[in-house]
Amino acid sequence: MNKLIILLAFISNLSFAQTDTEFMNDFLLEDELNVSNEIEQYNQFNFAEIWTKTDNNLIYGIIGVDHQRIKIKLLSIEKSSDNPNEYLVTGKSNVKDNICDFSGVIQIDEIKTVKELHYGVDEEYKNKGIKAQGILITSYNFEESEEQVHSGFFAGKLYSKWYLDAKNKMQYDDIQLISDGYLNNAFIGTWESYKTGKDKICNWADYRVPNANKDFDIGVGEFNVAEKYWNKGWVDIALKHQVPNGAIKKVKTKRNVKLWWE
Repeated sequence: MNKLIILLAFISNLSFAQTDTEFMNDFLLEDELNVSNEIEQYNQFNFAEIWTKTDNNLIYGIIGVDHQRIKIKLLSIEKSSDNPNEYLVTGKSNVKDNICDFSGVIQIDEIKTVKELHYGVDEEYKNKGIKAQGILITSYNFEESEEQVHSGFFAGKLYSKWYLDAKNKMQYDDIQLISDGYLNNAFIGTWESYKTGKDKICNWADYRVPNANKDFDIGVGEFNVAEKYWNKGWVDIALKHQVPNGAIKKVKTKRNVKLWWE
């Protein structure tokens, strides 16, 4: 019996390792990383703006095996004055219009650079003076307010792409944005309910959903959702792809439209 348990544990760990490898291959596109962790060389830089760069309408997330849509908004990110690799975060989550406030920490665990710089289509960035490119591998823990309904906490790993520009400033790496399958700021983890103690998969990212079911995202050049998931909060994405460009006109109004996180 003990041998069987050990074997099952080994198979389980191997399965997760394969999933991680598959994700990294997709995330990196064709880049290869240097092996060493260069975290100490980049302590002086502030990565906060990388995590709030993308328009919230282009951040997509799932919660649970049925891939219910979750919307996440990071409202503020500040680098800790005590720890150069720790960032203090506030934000809001939205599932089926149930909105919760959360706060927590992003902790940088590893910083790895690419072996060869990428410059985009027609090497557009080749003469821009880019000094380095790489990824952040971080841990995150976000706790929702226990006073709000259906609340819990998020935990997992965050993967982000960056580059160091000619002026020695950290930039969000969207150089490969038009590449099929491009995504950035990939949060991969779980959400656990305070009330029940049960957890659910919960992943979100810029432009695509990481580690989703293979039949979920049917888009090639850009994100799209298969019909079986439309009733899980994805109808607007379906309409966007089914209706020709420009066919849906937004009603012009002078009133300010309140965003869900305001």
